[in-house]
Amino acid sequence: MKYATLGEIMLRLSTPGYQRFVQAKSFDVNYGGGEANVAISLANFGEDACFISKIPNNEIGDSAINSLREFGVDTKGIVRGGDRLGIYYLETGDSVRPSKVVYDRANSSIATAKAGEFKFRKLFKDVDWLHVTGITPALGKNAQKITQKALKTAHEMGVTISFDLNFRAKLWTKKQAQECMIPLMEYVDYVIGNEEDAEACLGFVSGSDVNSGKIDADGYAPMLKEMCEKFHLKGAASSLRESHSANDNGWSGVLWTNGKFYKSAHYELRIVDRVGGGDSFAAGLIYGLSHYEDPEKAINFAVANSALKHTIPGDYNHATLKEVESLMAGNTNGRVQR
Repeated sequence: MKYATLGEIMLRLSTPGYQRFVQAKSFDVNYGGGEANVAISLANFGEDACFISKIPNNEIGDSAINSLREFGVDTKGIVRGGDRLGIYYLETGDSVRPSKVVYDRANSSIATAKAGEFKFRKLFKDVDWLHVTGITPALGKNAQKITQKALKTAHEMGVTISFDLNFRAKLWTKKQAQECMIPLMEYVDYVIGNEEDAEACLGFVSGSDVNSGKIDADGYAPMLKEMCEKFHLKGAASSLRESHSANDNGWSGVLWTNGKFYKSAHYELRIVDRVGGGDSFAAGLIYGLSHYEDPEKAINFAVANSALKHTIPGDYNHATLKEVESLMAGNTNGRVQR
């Protein structure tokens, strides 16, 4: 199969270790972004994955593209131009202190791009699955038109489409998100999003208190079922994060598809880097739904893949197919492999 993702890749500048912004005298450099992270994860499984975006034609843009090519992502769908690559700054939290993100992405190349710059019919010619997120349309009117054109074209061409809601309160309001994203659902086959995303972007409520440290997985079944029925989806999924502290999280996931509700295994995680965890969940679900007939195996693959991502620094997930399958099989002891 061939997969395509559409969105923004950014330069990530993070404080070393657990330093606060005010302490830092230097930053660690990585690249990442929701859709780019999904493409990387799929490529790591040996899949044909391409990333579509607009990136500035300068050395920083070259570095971002090289970071994708290094791990096997097809970058032929990237348009070059615009003024800048978006940046985000990350301060990693510890214990009771949460992580913080500061965006510097206004007027980035993809945010100022025009829909006509992307030849989607040509780009989607051999594509079986397109993945997008709610982050891209949150970048502004131009990005909304690009997203709509991509989804409409892919839908007309019979491409399976997954949409990770990924609400970002620093980019737009709930009202703006719903006005844009609800109409887009007519093109979508699978929706991915946690309880906060579903409420902010589509107006659904899970009935679960995400701040309590405990989550009732069964409480998600009515919400996911209603989403599938309202938008005529093939399936809807949610990752479930129990945030005990900045370092320790419970992690699992749920899926509604074909009129049935599926729950994954549960993991207790000691977190190295949680950024990109949701993207790895999405990538794992896409792979699982593409390769396994059993939906329960698909949701378990998604959760295992994202659990491994939490142990890896940076946005990108470098977990291999063999490692994910090993974790799915119950190998959680972390013993040194010699």
